[in-house]
Amino acid sequence: MVPWLDTVLDRTVVLGYTRIGYRLRRDTFEPAGLPPLDGKVVLVTGASSGLGLAAAEGFARLGATVRLLVRDERRGELARAQIAARTGNGDVHLDLCDLSDLNSVRQYAQRLRDPQRLRDRTARLAVLVNNAGALPHERTLSADGIELTFATNVVGPFLLTNLLVPLLAASDPGRIVNVSSGGMYAQRVHLDDLQMANERFDGATAYARSKRAEVMLTEAWAERLARGAVVAHAMHPGWVDTPGLESSLPRFHRAMKPLLRTPAEGADTIVWLGAAAEPAGSSGGFWHDRRRRPTHLVPWTRQTPSERERLWAECERLSGWHETPSPAAETQTPPGSVSNR
Repeated sequence: MVPWLDTVLDRTVVLGYTRIGYRLRRDTFEPAGLPPLDGKVVLVTGASSGLGLAAAEGFARLGATVRLLVRDERRGELARAQIAARTGNGDVHLDLCDLSDLNSVRQYAQRLRDPQRLRDRTARLAVLVNNAGALPHERTLSADGIELTFATNVVGPFLLTNLLVPLLAASDPGRIVNVSSGGMYAQRVHLDDLQMANERFDGATAYARSKRAEVMLTEAWAERLARGAVVAHAMHPGWVDTPGLESSLPRFHRAMKPLLRTPAEGADTIVWLGAAAEPAGSSGGFWHDRRRRPTHLVPWTRQTPSERERLWAECERLSGWHETPSPAAETQTPPGSVSNR
């Protein structure tokens, strides 16, 4: 596909984000397919349905050891069994954690980093996919008193990722893949009211802002890990027919259903970012259908590096996690890695 046509598809949105765009672009994907991931461990959050389930299945087909991070054990077990049956890969494991609950996140990361468990290769980590998300229609607080959308989509993944960076660094390169949304193009992060406490709460707006925040944090990780053995990328899947979309935006789902992508089509770039050679050689990108995309389409969504640092600092405050300060960090921590003090 010629670059100008790909750009036209991307900017027209309806053509680019639906199954039409994916099916026009897939003929340009690597004919040899993706490399095998035998011996690699991939952790996918929100893996019991939709994009997370499809991404986990994609990694399993490549031979990876896959860890499914879910809240609901019953749904998670059904997903685990389904992936094993469809792919023939029995090396799929179920982990329980509620990303909106910071204590749950800390306990899970501690279990995964336990020295006894690290002797088991299934506890090592090559790829972390931050896919879990929430879109409540009413303003609700998490167990930690944080607005639920922001807690689930931003603060929880921020804490989990930073706690697991030392494990990812051992893979050289470890990979962070953050699943954003095309809806973030319409929003900027409101740093003075990240949790929408001072305006009328709208679930779709809170969700889009959280997805913008995920992209900003991806850029921040890319800067902080620039000298290390971990790369970070964000992506958006387009418009995908998932249970989450149907329940959170039912009118949109009904109107667009004939054009929506399958979960596997939406998850294709997640798997590509976790397996292909090209994204391992860069960091901080925002991707759609295996191509790097701009992070802003209109000027009023643009934010400065100092605003990105303000977001990082607020996530530190809310999560209770802090970077090891320099220069001591450089003598105690491998270059580019971060730790919890």
